[in-house]
Amino acid sequence: MKQYLNTLYVVSQESYLSKDGECVCIKPAEGEKRKIPIHNLGGLVLFGQVSCSPFLLGHCARHGVAVSWLTEYGRFLASMQGPVSGNVLLRREQYRKADDPVFSASLARAVTIGKIYNCRVLLRRTARERPSPRIDEVCDRLGYCLEELHKDMPLDAVRGVEGNAAALYFSVFDAQISSRDPAFVFKGRTRRPPLDAVNCLLSFLYTLLAHDVRSALESVGLDPAVGCLHRDRPGRPGLALDLMEEFRPYLADRLACTLINKGQVKAKGFKRQDSGAVLMDEDTRKEVITAWQTRKRDEIEHPFLQEKMPVGFLWHIQARLLARHIRKELDAYPPFVVR
Repeated sequence: MKQYLNTLYVVSQESYLSKDGECVCIKPAEGEKRKIPIHNLGGLVLFGQVSCSPFLLGHCARHGVAVSWLTEYGRFLASMQGPVSGNVLLRREQYRKADDPVFSASLARAVTIGKIYNCRVLLRRTARERPSPRIDEVCDRLGYCLEELHKDMPLDAVRGVEGNAAALYFSVFDAQISSRDPAFVFKGRTRRPPLDAVNCLLSFLYTLLAHDVRSALESVGLDPAVGCLHRDRPGRPGLALDLMEEFRPYLADRLACTLINKGQVKAKGFKRQDSGAVLMDEDTRKEVITAWQTRKRDEIEHPFLQEKMPVGFLWHIQARLLARHIRKELDAYPPFVVR
């Protein structure tokens, strides 16, 4: 039997979380208390003014439940993890590999291939529904990027190809949005802060994905801060950002477009601040989180293992495959690609 870890997101402001036996007890500012058995959880994500008792934090640490704190609008602040699982020798080998320019370039190429391949699949699906010469041209150019990445190249060259591919992909991202609501016009990727509703939605989904990928890496004993494509920077989970590149188009981007096209998120749910930043309100965040959790329960066949599993288990499998590659049990890291 396989079980993938679930994540509890608490967005109701002034909620208080405490330990009640083997359960997490959630007491909102208004409404009834809820209890969730801790063995059903793999992580807690707390937005804004949400408090936790010290006893609950200790309980989460003992059970390997990661706790992340975000601002009310989804900007990452901090994370807490219990004792590191996995063999210490794995982390020592990870650090050695990260300092090896050949290994770093190889892993960066693999995750970038996965990202570009999945971007191309997503655009081709859109082109079948709504034919567009713009999309066809970008898909051809993304194909050239993939051909380049199958050659040996240094890390800086890999980054150059990745940056070029990302610019190409987002230049036609608006073709995937069928909604005619002017609030969801996409003119380009902006972040820190997002300057429109589409970018706000993308950034929020990337934050949810980053939490899940980071927890998956921790669970196999890898250090999420030490990446290859994303090099070391204080406070940045470089390896988590590396691994999530493969999942951005297939999960976050696709879900963002679906939510907009089906009218599950409304223009009134996004507010522009005096600074120009666009933020979503609490009801919209709840809608997005519900859709994210539902998407994680969908089943997919893993392209490398050729086994069916919930989508929410994918990054746990990829983390284990990466650990096996670092231990030299696999000759290469197989990125996740959509068929």
